[in-house]
Amino acid sequence: MRAMTYRGPYKIRVDEKDVPTIQHPNDAIVRVTLAAICGSDLHLYHGMMPDTRIGHTFGHEFIGVVEEVGSSVENLAKGDRVMVPFNIYCGSCWFCARGLYSNCHNVNANATAVGGIYGYSHTTGGYDGGQAEYVRVPFADVGPSIIPDDIRDEDALLMTDALSTGYFGAQLGEIAQGDTVVVLGAGPVGLFAARSSWFMGAARVIVVDHLEYRLEKARSFAHAETLNFAEHDDIVVELKKQTDYLGADVVIDAVGAEADGNLIQHVTSAKFKLQGGSPIALNWAIDGVRKGGTVSVMGAYGPIFSAVKFGDALNKGLTLRMNQAPVKRQWPRLFEHIRAGHFTPSDIVTHRVPLEHIAEGYHLFSAKLDGNIKTLVVPGT
Repeated sequence: MRAMTYRGPYKIRVDEKDVPTIQHPNDAIVRVTLAAICGSDLHLYHGMMPDTRIGHTFGHEFIGVVEEVGSSVENLAKGDRVMVPFNIYCGSCWFCARGLYSNCHNVNANATAVGGIYGYSHTTGGYDGGQAEYVRVPFADVGPSIIPDDIRDEDALLMTDALSTGYFGAQLGEIAQGDTVVVLGAGPVGLFAARSSWFMGAARVIVVDHLEYRLEKARSFAHAETLNFAEHDDIVVELKKQTDYLGADVVIDAVGAEADGNLIQHVTSAKFKLQGGSPIALNWAIDGVRKGGTVSVMGAYGPIFSAVKFGDALNKGLTLRMNQAPVKRQWPRLFEHIRAGHFTPSDIVTHRVPLEHIAEGYHLFSAKLDGNIKTLVVPGT
């Protein structure tokens, strides 16, 4: 089969790999019909994630058709059209029993914190991802779901991570009626977090970014106010001005490890790998939220040290909430929102590239060229 493979930082290509096979009775093999490049894939692409090995296939957002199932699979059959959450989880451990699917205790021997994730290095289990023609799906009776007939492929695809993560970020903010919510980052997760904040009672939603085309999307798709941090000497001071000098009730960090805005922090983290990620956005969140407020962290950070203002968070009495999204938990409510016409997730898609041209897709997304917000990958074209 044809599959994207990692060759080193900023170096990927499409290679021939063996078609995956059933390795356990509860596996399924899925023929990928549509995948996507996620903002967190860029952390791998840029060499930010530990233990990203040569030959690894990225891609944790994908949908497809079941080609084969193991002998114990009961909920899926050959030919089913399925959406697959980015979490790999067993469904029966202590954490899964409490809905913490992203923290499954049985799928990742390489870490005690995160569970398994498709295509996200050996730090998250070493599972190959869906930027390929076929993918092995473990615990096939637990993770994948048959796509409802009234849900379009591209909308289902975005529910496998970006939409579910953005919605979860708003949930973690514990938004109360009338709250002011600030979302840092106008990428796909930030856009979905901003849009979802309205569903939870926000009275104001402000999105912060430095790329004007993304801020325009935040205004048109998420109906948010916007601030371009490049136009202000101190974005935290501006946020205070915008909120009666108190700070926002909730701040959602939808940026993560490679945030711009402070040259020293960006260089020490993104370039020299001295931190698990640039703490710029997270520190803006801590400084920009009101005392007693809530910070929700959706941006991805690596497992090593980052220079976070934890003392300020303590002294302001903040609630910090974060996790990898337990994707499947969000689907029932998101189906309701889509069916009710509250939004169309695929409205954020800007580019579609054949699998054979995926290197160009990564370059466009990484360099933010051609108004790129979300890139889909189409195998077999």
